[in-house]
Amino acid sequence: MKDFKKYYHISASPGEVYLALTTAATIQLWTGEEAIMSTEAGSAFSLWENSITGKNLEFVHNQKIVQEWDFEGEEAASIVTMKLFADKSGTSLELRHTNIPDEAYDEMVEGWNLNYMLSLSEFFEEI
Repeated sequence: MKDFKKYYHISASPGEVYLALTTAATIQLWTGEEAIMSTEAGSAFSLWENSITGKNLEFVHNQKIVQEWDFEGEEAASIVTMKLFADKSGTSLELRHTNIPDEAYDEMVEGWNLNYMLSLSEFFEEI
């Protein structure tokens, strides 16, 4: 199992980024796919036509999101934590993804960089 940590810059306020990450209708706008999302701890979520599924663990309004991501056949929970920090030109998003199966690591990092965060960043550049 491997861990991944990276900082991303998003040209929007932490409040706007938080809403974009936690509101199903807004997630659908920046992913182009239907999403199931709730800010209730313990609720299930689904993104990108069920390619990302799991359980929401914790929310701190406009500051932090913690989720458990499903990987079939893995016993250890894969935890995603996103922390949002205001900076001069928007938001610094700290991403930490723990317990990524070794065989999925490269694909997961590419997905974070080229799909998830790039799509989110481009969404705010277009509005």
